[in-house]
Parts: sequence; C-alpha cells; structure tokens
Amino acid sequence: MSLQCGIVGLPNVGKSTLFNCLSNAKAQSANFPFCTIEPNVGVITVPDERLIKLGEICKPERGVIPTTVEIVDIAGLVKGASKGEGLGNKFLANIRETDAIIHVLRCFDDENVVHVDGTVDPVRDKEIIDAELQLKDLETVESRIQKCEKAAKAGGDKFAKLQLEVLVKYREALSQGKNARTVELENKDQEAAARDLFLLTNKPVMYVCNVDEASAVTGNAYVEKVKEAVKDEDAQVLVLAAKIESEIAELETYEERQMFLEEIGLQESGVNRLIKAAYALLNLRTFLTAGSDEVRAWTFKAGAKAPQCAGVIHTDFERGFIRAEVIKYTDFIALGGEAQCRAAGKLATEGKDYLVQDGDIMHFLFNV
Repeated sequence: MSLQCGIVGLPNVGKSTLFNCLSNAKAQSANFPFCTIEPNVGVITVPDERLIKLGEICKPERGVIPTTVEIVDIAGLVKGASKGEGLGNKFLANIRETDAIIHVLRCFDDENVVHVDGTVDPVRDKEIIDAELQLKDLETVESRIQKCEKAAKAGGDKFAKLQLEVLVKYREALSQGKNARTVELENKDQEAAARDLFLLTNKPVMYVCNVDEASAVTGNAYVEKVKEAVKDEDAQVLVLAAKIESEIAELETYEERQMFLEEIGLQESGVNRLIKAAYALLNLRTFLTAGSDEVRAWTFKAGAKAPQCAGVIHTDFERGFIRAEVIKYTDFIALGGEAQCRAAGKLATEGKDYLVQDGDIMHFLFNV
C-alpha cells in the first residue's frame, strides 16, 4: 500500500535535515533556499514494539519484517508560490500527489541559519504556506465551478449539481482565508463529491515544531504560539529537535540510541514519534502474521474488512477468501503462541464481514 506524507514548509526550517533522519535517502541539506530541487522519496520503516515480542516467541527463520510508509521531502515554498514564485508550481504539484501533509515550522533561534523572511515567527510562516495553498485551491475551485455549472445546466448532471454545492462551500471558506478541511459537509454524498476535488488544504495535516536542543523535552514559547494558532484545526502538534535527531541517527546500536535519549530526558526519539503519527495521520492500521517462517506487519486502511486485508498480502487471497483465523495480540503474548491460543479457545474464525482491528494476528484461508 503506497501512501505518502509530504514534508512541507518554508526554506531553511529543517525539512531536509528531518527527512535525512527519517530515510536512508540523503537529501541535500544546505543553508540556502531551494537546495532540494526534486522531491526526495523515502520508504520509512514504521516502529512497532509488538514485532519484537512476537519475534521472541516465534523465532522465525526469515526474521521480523516491519511495515513501511512513504515520506516525500518537498522543496521550500515561498510567498507567491501559487503564482509560480520560487519553484512554486512544481512544488504545489508535488504536494497534490501526497495523501497527507507534515508541515515543519522553525521554532528555534540560530543566527547562523538564515530565515527567508529575516526573523523567526512560526505562526507567520504557517500562514504564508496556508495562504499559498489556499490560493491554489481557490483557483482550482473557481475553475471546477465553471465546468459544473455548465454540466448541471446542459445535461441535468446530478453529480455535477452535488459537486457544485460542495464547491460553493469551499469557495466561501477559501475566500475567507480558511482551509478546505474546516468546511463541514452535510452527508456522505457531499463527502464523495469532495474527494474527487483533491484540494491541497483538504489533506490531513500535522505540524512539526523543529526546536533547539534545550527545548526538545519541554518545548518553548514558539511552540505554545503554534499550538494556540492551530487549536481549532483538529491537527496534531509534534515537537522535536531535528539537530538532535540527526545525531541519534548516526549512532549504530539501539542501546547507544536509548542511552542518548535517556541522557537528554526523552523516552522515544522524535523520529519514531513522527513516523507513528504520520502513519495514524494517513488513517492506517496494522495487522500481523506470525509463524516459524516469519513475523510480519501489514498495512491496511482503518475500516477494512477481512477479505480486503487478505488482498494486502496477495490478490488471490482476497479473490478466493473463505475465512480468517484471528488471534488478539494480547492473547498471543499472554499465552505464548498460536498453539496455546487454539487450546485455550482464543482463536476466532471470522467471515467476510469481519472488521479487522489494529494488532490482529491473522491467518487467511482461501481457494482459487
């Protein structure tokens, strides 16, 4: 399942440094705007402590295989990007292709790192990016309104009429400087019409406050201003210090990384927290397979049923789905394996309508 989060922000806020920590793909990191010309795509392993415990029980021959999510490092936007300033149009197109947005905000002072607008103000920076995305969305909405009006009048197209209702709502919000995601739609039909529009400001967003080392645990005044500014957006705010994360990434062993984290007062690295948050932002969940051959995590969209999850492993599994055997992770760990769960009656047989839950350990039976 190839779903992407795009990292956006003004130049020199720490996007590429953060991306380098997340991915083995090394984005160029330099103290000037536009150093990232092409969007860098990294396939990121999703940390999951459950896999370690399952591996200890199953001792799989092929090992433990985590699931992944794609992160795209998109070059810095600037004021006027919606009109083509900087490398704006290309970057906005890159954002359109992603499923969710990680918006990095500079929340640290450093006279050696140039700010594109001269001073550090993360709320202003957020508003600049928002405005550019809103302007591009407004351009899209205006264009679609004209087409829908013609289709609705000429052929009585019901979907065009429905989409026109949604577009008018979006135009009103965007004209007031609000993001499309703030618009409340009335029913599922309107929600379906909205999905077809692929608006930039309708994507789920997470704000990452890039702070200095001293603020990595507690945050700072800049972070508090960001939290206040986004309190009505239903968006997550995550605090991390990209400079510290780059130092952690250079440590070779898990033990060294944990010691480093403990020394600075953190239980988990910011990168791990970010990956998990990005995974949740995409509305993704994980089911597991566990046996003597391998222990593996698989990604599915929240709300998927058993046959759809079977198809994540192989399309034949979904096509010929018969049933699924399901063990809850907590039972598997508590009892010590599949055989013990079977003996204790903790293995459930589920049909095609079963809604798969995060952490379910599954075995699919199929026939093609």
